Order: sequence, then structure tokens, then C-alpha cells
Amino acid sequence: MHVSKNDGDRKFEQSVKAFLREQLDPAVAARVARSLPVSKAAQDHWTRCLAAQGWAAPNWPEEFGGTGWSLRRRHQFEVLMRAHHAPETQGFGFNMVGPAIIKYGTEAQKAHYLPKILTANISWCQGYSEPGAGSDLAGLQTRAESDGDHYLVNGAKIWTSKAEDADHIFVLVRTDPEAKKQLGISFLLMPMNLPGIEVKPLYAFNGKRLWNQVFFTNVRVPKENRLGPENQGWTVAKNILGDERLMVSRVAENKRILSRLKALLVEQQSSFHPDQSFLSRLAGIEIRLTSLEVMALRLLGHFDSGGSVGAEPSMLKLQGSQLVQAQDQLLFEIAGAYGLPLDAITRGQAEPVFSEDVDMIASAMFHHRGYTIAGGASEIQRNIIAQQVLKL
Repeated sequence: MHVSKNDGDRKFEQSVKAFLREQLDPAVAARVARSLPVSKAAQDHWTRCLAAQGWAAPNWPEEFGGTGWSLRRRHQFEVLMRAHHAPETQGFGFNMVGPAIIKYGTEAQKAHYLPKILTANISWCQGYSEPGAGSDLAGLQTRAESDGDHYLVNGAKIWTSKAEDADHIFVLVRTDPEAKKQLGISFLLMPMNLPGIEVKPLYAFNGKRLWNQVFFTNVRVPKENRLGPENQGWTVAKNILGDERLMVSRVAENKRILSRLKALLVEQQSSFHPDQSFLSRLAGIEIRLTSLEVMALRLLGHFDSGGSVGAEPSMLKLQGSQLVQAQDQLLFEIAGAYGLPLDAITRGQAEPVFSEDVDMIASAMFHHRGYTIAGGASEIQRNIIAQQVLKL
């Protein structure tokens, strides 16, 4: 089974590959391929390269620097980027707060923030979850009390990725404690250097600083930094992703991991000899991945043609996240004991025991366990499919 391409697809693919050959630093691509961390400076440089080409924000409207591509074209672009191990752009800016500013922001907010996101001159983290309000996000308790033309913010956020590098944070705060949960929340944009903001690290069990806690103590935030009407922040947060709910298949990421898996099989052929069970599982993954891409392209094409899409993306999300984890298992079997992460003890300070090709396999596997939870747990996806797709 093959995904067909027309002349336009092939011409676009050629132009993207030419751009990658000219602009993508092989050293950076090599780090991405091995799941090694890429510096913020390298990521920002890549974002600026994409921005100069007009490709940094495929999901934004053209008038704000977007590409005007269909969802199918965006899918093709993402697959090509991941296949060549290009760094990802900063998702909190491009996929979350950027679209929210476009939809709900004032003209002044759009003029101030959007160009800076496009050129990586501003970076974001997300202040949603709290120690007592994770899955029940509407139960958040961080308060923003009116103080003239400012809010006075007090509270804490948790599981805040990239807070150690970000210079801005978008935060859900409670501005009306007497209202029903979702009705008393506002959406604020804050510089991270405001007095009263403190960031503390949270380490995963593999020793990596994946998250942070962010504390707010009498932080004064101008009311002009509120996005959307007061007490309507829940609406802003719910509508942030828009048609991004269709881009949840992880096809591009799975294809990148599959190419890595096959390359590692060749590299380690002297020490690893796959049995029939391993080869059968690998073949099954390829079949499932091809089927997933066909299903994703069918849904994206249907949407691009003006059709409505209901709960079907839950099928994409479920299969895509499970496939990543299935490939992680095969990678770990190839690496064996050499894949055990040194950074569990040293937090990345020691040299790899065997090879950088396998050093990060376990760390990636641990991180990807969250894929079947984040964005809607697999159990929830199955319920949605059963009720809304299969009508059970």
C-alpha cells in the first residue's frame, strides 16, 4: 500500500528537500535523530530560517505570516521535516498562544506578539495545571484580583514545560471566585521577569528537567495583558487548538522513529540478531503506520474539501501514540543493556557507555509513556470512539 502523490505534491517535496539541504545544520539534525537535546539557540536559529522562507507557522492565517496550506499539505510538510530530523518549532508559541492571540487578541496584542513569535524573539510556556487542579483544570485556584489597571496574581502552576527557558507565560487565573468554575477564569499573558515570579525545577525519574513549578506572589500584571474578555478565559483556552485536533496522528514522528529503528538495526547487526518475533512485530508496525497515514490523509482531505469531522481524530490519536511506544520497545531491544540511560544518575554529565546512537533510547521511551495520557488518555479515546463513532 502506498500513499499516492500528484505533481503538486512532488514539486512541493522537491522544494522542501532543497531547503533542508541548504539550511539544516547536519550536526543539529544528528542530535535530533538520536533524541539528544537541542539548544534553545539552535532551535531559535532554525525557526528564523523557516520564518525567512515563510514556513514557520503553517497553521496561521496568511495575513499573520501563515502559509495558506491545506491540512494535507501541512501533513506532508511535517512528514518531510521529521524525516530529515529538523528541530521542531516552539509549540507553545506557534500552536497554542499564537492562534489564541490571532483569534482573541486586540490589534495592539497582535502587532506586539505575533512578529516576535515568528522570528523566535519571544518564547512561551503554559501556565494551566496546578498542584490541586490537573485533570480538573476548571478547579484552578491561582487568583488574579483587580488592582486599578492591573491584576495582582497569587498562586502556583505545575508541570510547566520549558519555564526555565521561556521569557513569557500564558496563564489561566481565577478572576471571579464566586462564579461557577469555568465562568470565573481569565487568560493572561505575562513576561517571566515580572517581580514575584519564581521557577523551580521538577525532574523526571531519568534525571531530566522536563517540567517546572511556577510560583506567583503579588505579581502585578497590566489588564491590557488579558487575552479576551474578563472571566472568559475558559473559552479562549478551549478554542486554542481549532483544527489542530486533526493533526494528532503522530504519523511524521512515527516515520522518523521507524527510519531510526531500521538504521540502528544495520548499525548494530554485529551484536543484535533479530528473531522471527522481532521481525514480525516490525512488519506489523509498518503495516499499522501505513494504514494510519491513509486514514489521516482521508480525514484531512475530507476537512479540506469542506466536510465535517467529528470524533474520528480520536482514532488517529490512539493509534499514533501506541505506535510510538511499540517502536520504542523494539529500539530498546536492539540496544539492550547499552540503552540504559546514564542520565538517570549523572543528568547527562558522563560520556555514553557504548554509543550516542543508543544512549538516549531509554530516556525517549520513558518520556513517550506519557503519549497515551497527554491530550486525552487512551481509555478516554476508546470511550469516544465507542460512543461517537461506533454508536455503541
